[in-house]
Amino acid sequence: MLITPANLKTLFIGFKTSFVGALGQAASQYQQLATIVPSTTGTEEYGWLGQMPGMREWIGERVVHGMESHGYSIKNKKFELTVSVPKEAIEDDTHGTYTPMMAELGRASGAHPDELTFGLLKEGASVKCYDGKPFFAANHPVKNALGKLESVSNADLAGNGPLWFVLDTSRVIKPVIFQDRKKPNFVSMTAETDPNVYSKSQFEYGVDSRCNVGFGFWQMAFASNQPLTADNVWAAINAIEQCKGDGGRPLGLRATTLVVPTSLQRAANKLLTSDLVPNADGTATESNDLKDRLKPLVSPWL
Repeated sequence: MLITPANLKTLFIGFKTSFVGALGQAASQYQQLATIVPSTTGTEEYGWLGQMPGMREWIGERVVHGMESHGYSIKNKKFELTVSVPKEAIEDDTHGTYTPMMAELGRASGAHPDELTFGLLKEGASVKCYDGKPFFAANHPVKNALGKLESVSNADLAGNGPLWFVLDTSRVIKPVIFQDRKKPNFVSMTAETDPNVYSKSQFEYGVDSRCNVGFGFWQMAFASNQPLTADNVWAAINAIEQCKGDGGRPLGLRATTLVVPTSLQRAANKLLTSDLVPNADGTATESNDLKDRLKPLVSPWL
């Protein structure tokens, strides 16, 4: 192939088609536990986190619920992935062998939100949320009905097994926030005067994006590294559903999802799909009260 602007444009269109096709077909799970928030600036403020106001009977004047500012913000990050194609591959018409690589760029771009979202969840015992505590902590400050601060836990991390999580993903606002500033953009550097072409005889193709993730309401999540047993899962469910907001007000949360790494997928499926399970002393079987209670979600990024 002659190296001309027209031919390079045609090649770019072909490569981009492979990229976009793989991007659109990439399997993703992050939408199941993350609220997707469009971003228009470098940093977005989420000062309203920490308030879950509920409806009340309208007697007298309206009661305005001020959104208490917690100073929580998420700063967008830049991400990129770049590959090179030898100039000789274009000249010798062997560039078709690089088409799968462009598709892989699309697949990797499509999987990136999953990698960020589940990666953040995995680090939740050390990454802080809006109240200044790690997202998974034993001492989240909550005011009781008398206005006194109490410590509330949303984690049991005294074990040494793989991390697993129970979440409430039923609401518009989910446990994780995925902040989308710039969607993956396929670009190239193929001009003869570009440094990579002039000095290295390489054409470069790549993708860049801007986004980031942060935590939403800690009340909607529970983490554990204890054995994945029915009793431990029920403890996580109860911790979420019995959680109260400031003033002792029930939050009406409903645990919906069990998130596990691939190493626990068999145990999770047995817990949530079996009709019968062994009884406490193992001498007989009994009805499985966890069947269909939660949706299993297996992630390779945990």
